[in-house]
Amino acid sequence: MTEQHRHAEVTARALAIAPTELFVDGAWRPAADGATLDIANPATGAVLATIASAGPDDARAALDAAASARDDWARTPARTRSELLRAAFERVHELGEEFAALMTLEMGKPLTDARAEVTYGAEFLRWYAEEAVRINGRYAASPEGNLRLLTVRRPVGPCLFITPWNFPLAMATRKIAPALAAGCTVVLKPAALTPLTSLALARVLEAVGVPAGVVNVVPTASAGAVTDPLLADRRLRKLSFTGSTAVGRSLLRTSADNVLRTSMELGGCAPFIVFEDADLDLAVENAVRTKMRNIGQACNAANSFHVQRGVVEAFTDRLTERLGSLPIGNGLDVGVEVGPLVSEDARADVDTLVRDAVAAGARVATGGAVPEGPGSFYPPTVLADVPADAAILGREIFGPVAPVTSFDTEEEVLARANASEVGLAGYLHTGDMARVLRFAERLEVGLLGVNSPAISNAAAPFGGVKHSGLGREGGPEGIEEYLETVYVGLTDPFA
Repeated sequence: MTEQHRHAEVTARALAIAPTELFVDGAWRPAADGATLDIANPATGAVLATIASAGPDDARAALDAAASARDDWARTPARTRSELLRAAFERVHELGEEFAALMTLEMGKPLTDARAEVTYGAEFLRWYAEEAVRINGRYAASPEGNLRLLTVRRPVGPCLFITPWNFPLAMATRKIAPALAAGCTVVLKPAALTPLTSLALARVLEAVGVPAGVVNVVPTASAGAVTDPLLADRRLRKLSFTGSTAVGRSLLRTSADNVLRTSMELGGCAPFIVFEDADLDLAVENAVRTKMRNIGQACNAANSFHVQRGVVEAFTDRLTERLGSLPIGNGLDVGVEVGPLVSEDARADVDTLVRDAVAAGARVATGGAVPEGPGSFYPPTVLADVPADAAILGREIFGPVAPVTSFDTEEEVLARANASEVGLAGYLHTGDMARVLRFAERLEVGLLGVNSPAISNAAAPFGGVKHSGLGREGGPEGIEEYLETVYVGLTDPFA
């Protein structure tokens, strides 16, 4: 079989699991106004599919469905909700290769990364299947003894989820799974660049028996036209958004009018800090993994590399060698480790940051140039000798670019890292456990990886501080975002 034939076969299998219509109230339907949206493959520029593009009428219909299904779903036994989520987990794994190829096709990530996302994304369905049956209140006597204090947990109500393009499966399951476990109904608006995976997930949820109206999926080319009327509707009680800080601020302002519960997972600018006492081989390998996961297009990806002066040259040389040797190409091809960026605009943004850094005094150690040919590819790039005040160190790069700068003292690098307005993730490499504890208490981030490149886990809370957002996703904390606490004061039964 030729490579061309293999690509065609893999593409056909992947696209077969992804509907092209809106999913509203348990039915697949075209947009009310007939609008459509083309989905392109960033590796080739070819159109993969043409799907329905929702408008305001479709958004209202989706919320109508979620509001109508609200009470029945909230009263559905927790065990039933749990078993539906578990069945969805198993079905996603059964279709794992198709989901992985679908994400590679619409987003560009190599199949190895896409398969890892299937495992990670599906795990939220399993984790919250287990959490669904562990929603508890409490019972206690008041300090004065005249009351019994009873708390009841109940679902917040219909939710709107706005997900990004970079992890199309995991960002959907990370929101949908805890919401369904808690008894909430949802409307999902996936990113316009990568909606096929969300539509495929909706089909899985439909197939395992999630009732009509509980999950509704409305991809659109006109985000504001869909989300604005929903945010203004009093039936909506929760917004969860993953995306840029700028858009998050705007959504928070809009949500204030309706006093919505909000969860915001916003921008990051993760520092990767290496001390002279670190295992340098491990630090370099972890730097490659956390920088190049998803081609650098991850909010928790290492963004700037701060290396203590005594090892900065050795670290830079080894990182340059590793990144410069990574195979680049179509993510469907065997052995490829670097696929295209999601769009031409994304590549242009990354290239501008690199050129600005070079103008500020950085040296290109490898990469740093837009390649010829089709697809929005950008080579893995190491920028050496980056001045401490270079703008690239404080910007979210969202691409395969590693700017390396040096530092001398712990206080210096802490001050530099904490100067950022965002604080999602950080990475620390050191052999000093006392230093680890100091950084855990002083580095202003919501996630800290210590001598490790991968810290996201369905069982752990994910979220940031400062302008990186509000709330947490994952872990026991994640389901709290979808529950209200009601207090009942009971007269002392012994009075």
